[in-house]
This record gives sequence, C-alpha cells and structure tokens, in this order.
Amino acid sequence: MAVSKSRQIAFEVLRRVEAEGAYASDALHAELGASVKPADAALATELTMGVLRWRRLLDFLLERQLKKPVERLDLAVALALRMGAYQLRHLEKIPARAAVNESVELVKRARKASAASLVNAVLRRIADNSKSPAEEYLPPNTAPAERLGILHSHPTWMVERWLTRLGEARTVALLEADNRAPRLSCALHDSGERQEIVRALEQAGMRVEPGTLLKSAFAVSGGSPARTEAFRAGQISIQDEASQAIPLLLGVRSGDRVLDLCAAPGGKTPALMRAAATEGFVIAADRHAHRLRAMQAQFKRLRLGSAQLVELDATNALPFGGEFDRILVDAPCSGTGTLARHPEIRWRLGAGQLAEFHEEQARMLVAALAHLARGGRLLYSTCSIEPEENEDVIAEVLKAIPSVRSVPASEAARALEPLLAPKVESSTLFAADGYFRTFPSAHRTDGFFAALLEKI
Repeated sequence: MAVSKSRQIAFEVLRRVEAEGAYASDALHAELGASVKPADAALATELTMGVLRWRRLLDFLLERQLKKPVERLDLAVALALRMGAYQLRHLEKIPARAAVNESVELVKRARKASAASLVNAVLRRIADNSKSPAEEYLPPNTAPAERLGILHSHPTWMVERWLTRLGEARTVALLEADNRAPRLSCALHDSGERQEIVRALEQAGMRVEPGTLLKSAFAVSGGSPARTEAFRAGQISIQDEASQAIPLLLGVRSGDRVLDLCAAPGGKTPALMRAAATEGFVIAADRHAHRLRAMQAQFKRLRLGSAQLVELDATNALPFGGEFDRILVDAPCSGTGTLARHPEIRWRLGAGQLAEFHEEQARMLVAALAHLARGGRLLYSTCSIEPEENEDVIAEVLKAIPSVRSVPASEAARALEPLLAPKVESSTLFAADGYFRTFPSAHRTDGFFAALLEKI
C-alpha cells in the first residue's frame, strides 16, 4: 500500500525532532520544497505540529491500549501510533481506514514490520472510541495540574506554575491558545504597496486579514506567503506581530549607532537598519557564524545594505571600543511564549533550566549596558512569559547598575503608538511597571516581554 507524500514528510520531520533535536519548523521548511503540492504541504504541517502539540494526551490514550509507556516503544512505532491517533481524534475529514492503514504502512517502511499488527490493533481500538471525551478516562482523584496537563497536553510542572501565577481561567486560556495553530503573520515593508500585495495574495488563493497589533501587519491563511513573488522580492516577511513590534519599541533614529546583540536569525535587524538609515550604522552580533551567514541571505532578499556582522559570545565582555545610541538584547530564552509555534519546546524544557536562562540573560544585559551611551536606550526582550527570565532579570540588573533607569510606560509606548492598528490601545500592551507584554490568548500573537532601559 502507498503512503501519501504528506504522511511521509510528517513522519520524517517528527523523527528528526525526536532523534536529532531538530526544530519542527526548520525541518518542515527543509522538506516542503517547491515540488511539494500545497495540499500535501498543508497536511504534512498539520500532522507534524498537531502530533507535537497533543503528544501527551495522545500517549495517555495510546497507553490505555498498550499497557506500557509509548516512549518504551521503538521510535518509528511510537511516531506511527501518534500520527494515527492524532488523525483519528482530531482530523474528521481523514477516513479512519486511511489513518490506520497508512500508519501500519509507515511502520513497515521503517523496517519494523513485526510491530504492524500491534499498530493496527491499537489504532482500531482508538478509532472505536474516537468520539469519547478524554476526561472520561482520567482517574477521579487526578490533581488539578495533572488533569489540565493531560487534557491540554502540557507538562504538569509548567501547568502548576501557571496556575499559581495566573489562576485557572487564564491558565486554561493559555493552554488552549498553545494548542491552536498560530496566525501566519506578515510584515509589510512599504505601506504604499499594501493594496497591490494583498490583491496578488488573494489572486493566489490566500485569505488576507488585517493585523491585530500593527498597521503594517497582516495575516494570511490558505497558502504559503513564502511561495509568492512579494516574499521573493523582499516586499514582505513572515514574522509574528509581537516580534515585529520589538525593534519598533527601541525608537531608533536616523544616524543612530545601533547594536543588535543577539541578532540571528535576523527577523528584527532589518527594522533597525531601515530606521538608522544610511546616516547611521548597525552591528548585528550572534554566537553562531552559520546563523550570521543566513542573515546575509535575508538582507539580500530584502534588498538592504548589509549590517556589520560580528561573531561573539554576548555573555562575556563585548569587543567594542565605542558606545551605542540604541541596543537591542533579544535574549535567548525558554520560548514559553511560542509553544503554539514551537510545540516541541514544551517537551524539552525543564523547570530547572529557567534559572540557567536567567543567569545567562543577566550577564548579557550587563555586558550590553557597558556599551550604552549616556542618554541612550536599550531594549531587553524575550519570547518567554516566565518572571525568572523577564522581570527578575531587570530587577537584578537595575539594582546592580544605578546609572540605568527603567523607562516609564508613557515614554516606552511613545515610539509604538503611531504604528498600532486601529482600536489597539497601548495600555493593553504596557503595564504600570512600564514593561511591554503580549499574551497568546489575549493578543493572538506569541508571548513577548520587553523592558526599555535608559543610561542616565
């Protein structure tokens, strides 16, 4: 029996995520070339991301039939079972027969034919109960965090800390947002081209909606913007709206000396380059040379003059003799604000790692502030929603460096306010503490944190 192209791709991407530590979005991008039909690309993406988002619940349901942990199975068998169970429970348009039979065939193709009968039997039982609510199978004394963790497919430790900090209603809303496919948002680089670009995307069969935060943003569904001429010509980029907002918060002016300290993969650097213009200059730094090389290709697509690229470890003293008017520290982090976009993170992250991120982030911030000019501003940001990586880092560094202040909300919002979409109030993005925050369930974006600091 043949296996569809979409299932072959999803199986291989999931294998790479589990066996090689790959990120699903990167692995999918590598597999979904121009030769893959749009319908196959869409199903491969749905299967890959769906299995990763719902992995814990899928394993819980499978283990009722297996009587042993899914993770004790051979990886190929586990992946085929998860893919089959996901289709049976979540994709109503997929015939049960196709979900079961092609999962069996995937196991055979992976040279695990001895497990074919097991996969067939387990998935047929899953199919028989596919309409039954998963909650029916939970023991009656299941603790709240464990219950929500299973039903919404998140680690229990993560749910516990969110329940403590956010309460049940906001936690459930966050869990639900993490399990929805995120909006495919685009940044428009020239507002004068908006009508022409939107018309071209719609003629290509895509649906275009306005942005939820920014005037210059829009969301696309029903196709891939990366396959369009507008993308190839550098007129648009694919970027979450909260991520688009981050470099705008820094208020870069023409002629500014700008440092983008953790620049790769380069989504925020172009906005800094445009704002600094030819009168200023931008240094884009990163720890990994290959990621800096990839940024050069991005600048070429966008038809920008190249920033000065520097390979360095930002946790150490920086090798610059001068000072900068503006610095962006978009720090490496746990990524808990991006669990819808990068669902594999929830299975890789451990609670103990938050302290490790905090230490590294604080060192980066101190190193960067040493090169901030008096009166200059630095923006610290993460795509995390955890206090250890956000408020706690800022509090620690401000205590240690009295010559730096946190910019009040009214000032911090000033650069962004003219760029916000109609009816978006800056007060929904900035709290009284002056910090910028987006939340997946509230803003339909990734969860970001940003703090604007000034050298006094």
